[in-house]
Amino acid sequence: MESDALFTLGVPTGSRSAPEGPAGVDGFTPVADDSPLPVRMRPATLDELVGQDHLLAPGAPLRQLVSGGAPLSVILWGPPGSGKTTIAHLVAGATERRFVAMSALSAGVKDVRAVIEAARRQRRSGGPQTVLFIDEVHRFSKTQQDSLLAAVEDRTVTLLAATTENPYFSVISPLLSRCVLLTLQPLDDSAVRGLLRRAVADERGLGGAFTLADEAEDHLVRLASGDVRKALTALEAAAASATALGVGRIDLATAEQAVDVAAVRYDRDGDAHYDVVSAFIKSMRGSDVDAAVHWLARMLVAGEDARFIARRLVIFASEDVGMADPGALGVATAAAHAVEYVGLPEAQLNLAQAVIHLATAPKSNSATTAIGAAIADVRAGRGGPVPRGLRDAHYAGARGLGHGTGYRYPHDDQRGVVTQQYVPDDLVGTDYYQPSPHGAERSVATRLPLLRRIVRGLPAPSARPEAPTAGPPVTERTPPALAGENGRPITGTGGPGTMQDSGTDAAGEGQQ
Repeated sequence: MESDALFTLGVPTGSRSAPEGPAGVDGFTPVADDSPLPVRMRPATLDELVGQDHLLAPGAPLRQLVSGGAPLSVILWGPPGSGKTTIAHLVAGATERRFVAMSALSAGVKDVRAVIEAARRQRRSGGPQTVLFIDEVHRFSKTQQDSLLAAVEDRTVTLLAATTENPYFSVISPLLSRCVLLTLQPLDDSAVRGLLRRAVADERGLGGAFTLADEAEDHLVRLASGDVRKALTALEAAAASATALGVGRIDLATAEQAVDVAAVRYDRDGDAHYDVVSAFIKSMRGSDVDAAVHWLARMLVAGEDARFIARRLVIFASEDVGMADPGALGVATAAAHAVEYVGLPEAQLNLAQAVIHLATAPKSNSATTAIGAAIADVRAGRGGPVPRGLRDAHYAGARGLGHGTGYRYPHDDQRGVVTQQYVPDDLVGTDYYQPSPHGAERSVATRLPLLRRIVRGLPAPSARPEAPTAGPPVTERTPPALAGENGRPITGTGGPGTMQDSGTDAAGEGQQ
């Protein structure tokens, strides 16, 4: 069956699908002339591996694994197309070890135990060490993972496992503690571009039979989103279209036709990225649901990372909807979870639902202005010691220091609220939160003045308005300036941590 790897896995209990080398190889389908382009272009040596420089230093665990210098059991964690099973293939062909590959999609405890028993017999007879590769190991149940523990512990087998899921959640702790965890990163655009050019020129690939136009290359790189397998598959389809048309040049139109995805002008690191994201956020803020859905579609078609979009929705739910619809944050968070749990393309439905909810929800930025004003006060040095009655009184000697003295328990009052000072002395009477009259926040705006009057021990307002008395003018509090509306972080004001406009990226966000 097809795995998520760059080779085909056979049935683990069946016959060998490839001739044995010096030590024997189970589970591989040999590379043929008509194999898919990603399979033919699989790196033949570790030096051909691209995009994982942090794992390729001399003496690094990955080099030791491939060379056989140390019998380390390893879990490879990374997104599709980052090279996990390519590394497994390199391990299989690099040393005299016996290599057995199986997929967690089809193998069970019986298959695992059969491999372990065969490895134990090999070891007793002085035969070669066995490397057991398990693709999609996160799909193994706890019982199946338990069956590996003893063999990995005493090195009957050297485990090499690959997963696209977070192993801290999907792999049992005892197995994780017996392995070295290597995290593979998505390939950046320059790495994908280099591999495309290699495939065009290399005899294993297109052998120089075609030229690839710059616009078409840009389109394939953007389409890949860090997945080199996706890029090479699209290149092969484009080459087939060029062959059918009788041309030797793959231009943008040919590449678009081959993969049925329009080349949307959208640079994930440039002006178009910031402009489209800014338009997306401002459309939701302005309650134009149709425009918001358009910009969402624009990002999805262009290959924007769905996790980035989800993060912006979670921020927007509090920054621009906030207390006017407290449920909006739950909707946005659920959509972000769906992106991780379901993935694209299906998760576009979850993102669309969240965008529609946020765009049509009543709006309030009261949470944004409240925390902005509070942070400004803290940075300005306002805020003295914690009031004595609020200090921790649960440890020996606390009462002797007066901690907790005078504290009033709100639940002892039938109203559930009592007069009590909760802020430092120099912030008494300060109002940070100013509710809006929109949506669910309307009821908060009605209730809040009464709560503040009781907590602060203020008298009830008089029935008749009194003439204002002379006194110092009331200074209106304004929150710190937000980030610029042009979609880029503000520089030169606000200092570290200055709040950002949701229509923009915080520093570095656009690079993810």
